[in-house]
Amino acid sequence: MEKVDICVIGGGSGGLGVAAGASQMGAATVLFERAKMGGDCLNYGCVPSKALLAAGRAASAHRHAGAFGLRAAPPEISFSAVHDHVHGVIAGIAPHDSVERFEGLGVRVITQAAHFVGPGQVEAADGTRIAARRFVIATGSAPAIPPIAGLDSVPYFTNETIFDSATCPDHLIVIGGGPIGLEMAQAHRRLGARVTVLEMFTVLGKDDPELAEIVKIRLRGEGIELLEGLAIKRVETAGDGVSVTISPAGGDDGDERVITGSHLLVAAGRRPNLSGLDLEAADIAYSPHGIEVDARLRTTNKKTFAIGDVTGGFQFTHMAGYHAGIVIRNALFRIPAKVDYRAVPWVTYTDPELANVGLSEAAAREKHDQIRVLRWPFAENDRAQAEHATDGFVKVITDPRGRILGAAIVGIHAGELLQPWILAISQNLKIGAMAGLIAPYPTLGEVNKRAAGSFYIPKLFSARTRRIVRLLAKLG
Repeated sequence: MEKVDICVIGGGSGGLGVAAGASQMGAATVLFERAKMGGDCLNYGCVPSKALLAAGRAASAHRHAGAFGLRAAPPEISFSAVHDHVHGVIAGIAPHDSVERFEGLGVRVITQAAHFVGPGQVEAADGTRIAARRFVIATGSAPAIPPIAGLDSVPYFTNETIFDSATCPDHLIVIGGGPIGLEMAQAHRRLGARVTVLEMFTVLGKDDPELAEIVKIRLRGEGIELLEGLAIKRVETAGDGVSVTISPAGGDDGDERVITGSHLLVAAGRRPNLSGLDLEAADIAYSPHGIEVDARLRTTNKKTFAIGDVTGGFQFTHMAGYHAGIVIRNALFRIPAKVDYRAVPWVTYTDPELANVGLSEAAAREKHDQIRVLRWPFAENDRAQAEHATDGFVKVITDPRGRILGAAIVGIHAGELLQPWILAISQNLKIGAMAGLIAPYPTLGEVNKRAAGSFYIPKLFSARTRRIVRLLAKLG
C-alpha cells in the first residue's frame, strides 16, 4: 500500500494537467494511464485531425492558386506521405506528454489500468494499491458505435483508427454529420477521395443553422455529398468495400437507397470511458452519460473528482484543461472553486471554420424577453477581400442594454477571431468595449469591431441625432 496526496486516473489533457500542477506544487502524486500518454487528443483526436486538415488545406490552396494570378498544375498527393506528416506532428508533441517528462516533474506514473477497491483506494492490474487523500478520474471518452444492423460484421474506421491508414479511400462513407465527421470528410475530399456523409438528423445540428448553412454550402461545393434526415437500415460487405442502405426518416422500404463505398468511418459521437473502474466500490454515482459531479467537480464521493469527457458534459480538450484548474484549487488549496460555463467556446475546424461561445440566437430568445442580433459579413472586410476569403460573417447576440450574451463566427480563422468574445462574456463586458477598441488595419479582426459598432447604428444615424447635430451647428 502506497499513500499519496493525489491519485489521477487517466493521462489525457485533463489528468496530465492535474498531475503536473499538483506535483510541482508539492503534492505527492500518482498517475495511472493504461494506454497512450496524451490520451485521445494527442493520439487520435485534436492533433492528428488538425494535421490532416492542414494537408487538405495545402492541397486546396494549390488548386485555387489561379485566383492570385499563379499558375500551378494539380497537386500530386502521396497519401502515405500525408500519413507520415500526421504521425510526425504527433511525435513532435508526444515528449511533452511523455512518461519521462512527468516522472521528471515528480509524478509517479503507473502504466496500467486502475480500479477502485474502496472509497479511498485503487488497485492496479499487478496488485499495486494506492491510497490517496484525493482522487481524480480523467479517463476521457471513446467513439460511440450506433446500433446499426450489420455494422459489427464489416470493417470500419473510427477516429482511433483512421489516422493509421496510409492509403486514400476511393470513396469514404461517413456516418455522422457532426464536427468530427465533417472535418474528416473535407480533409479526405481535398486529398482525393469521394466522400458521402450520412446524418440521421441535421448536419451540424448543435450549431446555429444560419451559420451552419455556410459550411454546408462550401462542403457541397467541393463535391461532398451531404445526406440528412436518414434512417440507416443496415451495413453490408460489398466486394472489397461496404454498402450502406438508407431511407428517409419515417420512410418505408420502398424508399430505400444503397450507397456503396470503399471505406466506412463511424463518427457518431462519444461515450464516457467508465468500464473497469468499479465505481460502485467507491460510492460514485454514474450513468451511461457519465459520472455525476457537482459544481466543484466532486463526485458523490466528495474526496473524488471527475473531469473532462468522463463527466459527459462539454467534451472538449480545452474544457478538460479548465476542469484541471478547478480541481487543483479545490483539492490542494481547499478553495471552493466552481465551474462557470457561460463562456465555453467550441469550434468546428472545417473550411470555413465555425466557432461559438455563449448563447445562440435561439437559446437567447428562450431565456430573454428582448435581444439584439448583430451581424457583419467578411465580404465587407478588406483583408478578407485580399485573401479571397469572403465567405461567412460574425453574429453577436446582446440584450437591449448591450450586454453580450453570445457570439458565433463562420469564416476564415473563426476560432482565432472568437477569442475576444470569449473574454468579453467571461468578464461581463458590454458591446461598447469591443466597438471602442482600436483594431489594426487591415486585419480580419476588424469584423468583430464592425459587428459591435453596428449596435449603435440605429441611434447614431437616427432622425433625433440629425436634429441634435443641426441644433449644435446653429450654436456655432
